[in-house]
Amino acid sequence: MQELSGISAHVGIYALLFGAALLAGGINSIAGGGALIAFPALLFSGLNPITANATSNTAMFIGTLASAGGYTRQVRAHRTIAIRLASVSLVGSVLGAVLLLTTPASVFFKLVPFLILLAAVLFSIGPNIVRRMPRKEGPVVVSVGALTGQFVVSVYGGYFGAGQGFAILALLTLIGIVNIHEMNGVKSLLAACINGIAVVPFAIAGAIAWPQAVLMSAAAMLGGYVGARVAQRIDPGKVRVAVLVLAYLMAGYFFYKAYFAKP
Repeated sequence: MQELSGISAHVGIYALLFGAALLAGGINSIAGGGALIAFPALLFSGLNPITANATSNTAMFIGTLASAGGYTRQVRAHRTIAIRLASVSLVGSVLGAVLLLTTPASVFFKLVPFLILLAAVLFSIGPNIVRRMPRKEGPVVVSVGALTGQFVVSVYGGYFGAGQGFAILALLTLIGIVNIHEMNGVKSLLAACINGIAVVPFAIAGAIAWPQAVLMSAAAMLGGYVGARVAQRIDPGKVRVAVLVLAYLMAGYFFYKAYFAKP
């Protein structure tokens, strides 16, 4: 009976992760914010916070890469700029990943509620910031300041990552890219670079739970495909509200677990 109970619990955990990644992939294709679903699900499954973060990053990377592939024409219009921003993104992401791997799991667990809260805030205000930022007239120029900003974003992306897309969009607005589809294309490429290169140090350090990562990658791809099919029939605003409610609840829960619950 104990063996059957253990098998049942194991199946239940994998079903939870598959469902969370399916939902995350669909949400990413409609409104963004899928990592705010995938990461807490991995924590609930029993993984330590660093392994959960590395596994979530790996699982979501496949979906991000597929999204970037759909914007090839839009990215081509800003190829030189994308390459320059991608170069600093790769360096920053490795630094962020190494910082994560050198952070004690107990310390990172204390940071988790703050990181989820920060991601939720970025997700909340990011679109409004992008819309209200002044549009730069003239040619698109990548300054030292823009490269520095992208480096900082990529360090955050390698370390945690959820919500990085809105910071990238704000940066692209500042340097003068005004077409939203071109912005989304370059953003998807940069996010794929950040998430993808972080997989390397995570894998070398053995920080990725590969069975969960593979399962969730497949589920996220399926969710992204389904989400893209139904996106025109769903109000993205309502999806965003649902994600935000869940994210703030998760932040509150992990604040309680990290600072108030008895050991």
